[in-house]
Amino acid sequence: MTPPRMPAWLALGGAVLVGVLTAVQARVNGSLGLALGDGFTAAVISFGSGLAILLVLCAVLPAGRAGLVRLVRGVGRDIPYWMLIGGLAGALTVATQGLTVATIGVALFTVGVVAGQTVNGLVLDRVGYGPAGVVAVTLGRLAGGLLVLLAVVLCLAGEGLAAVPWWMLLLPFLAGAGIAWQQATNGRLRQAVGSPLVATLVNFIGGTLALVVADVVHISTAGAPERFPADAWLYAGGAIGVVYIFLSAALVRHTGVLLLGLGSVVGLLATSVVLDALWPPLSGPSLGVAVAAVFVALVGVVVAVVPWRAVLPRRGGARG
Repeated sequence: MTPPRMPAWLALGGAVLVGVLTAVQARVNGSLGLALGDGFTAAVISFGSGLAILLVLCAVLPAGRAGLVRLVRGVGRDIPYWMLIGGLAGALTVATQGLTVATIGVALFTVGVVAGQTVNGLVLDRVGYGPAGVVAVTLGRLAGGLLVLLAVVLCLAGEGLAAVPWWMLLLPFLAGAGIAWQQATNGRLRQAVGSPLVATLVNFIGGTLALVVADVVHISTAGAPERFPADAWLYAGGAIGVVYIFLSAALVRHTGVLLLGLGSVVGLLATSVVLDALWPPLSGPSLGVAVAAVFVALVGVVVAVVPWRAVLPRRGGARG
């Protein structure tokens, strides 16, 4: 029996919440990376703590145990191996947070993520990679995506960008493209195992393994952190990641890859403005420019979501 589809407004609200949590996680992991002086170790701590939480939940909850059984039975048959590597994109995202956010701020980090996520979301929907199948790139969806990219351009305006190394903007772009692919991959895995919880667990296992390898290589050349901060909130990134990746896996079937990305962009941009206003970074757009970018992104989401054929009157009017 096909499960009922979620109302569009609720699915979009969940997508916005994904973006809010992503921005908060970026600030937490970036602050931890700064405190440690090591973005790779910060990423391992974030992903490793999230993995520990998920292992407990899957062991305690009946749905988690049932999903694990379906996963083990289906790997290599109903579940191809490529569905298990979505965590690599999550690892890239968390590592990028730890390496860049303390320097460029949440807003500029978001700029790169938005660009990569929007472009790759359009491509993935067009080729039918996500669990929703082929999603037509209509004029409204394309225009909405272009407006979100315009919001990215607005965020890039200003003198603060001149002091930012080019690789600090490239990494968030790659992370954003990876997020779109990760959301689609985790959505398909969620369909196969019947559990967003297990799909999220698989994501964290793969991401943790990849980050541990990267951190071992990094420590062998640069050395381990000298001290670990005592502030508990710096270690909350993993728990936040569990929540938003779980939501993404559950929502993508109802929204498609692009609309999930656009909704999360709104949450990302709005929250990044607030976070950077409270904790100003070394570089980034002014508050006025950031607010303008948030408004343009909101318009882009409306343009992409509203079924304009149903809203606009037919040419010539209705026939009696």
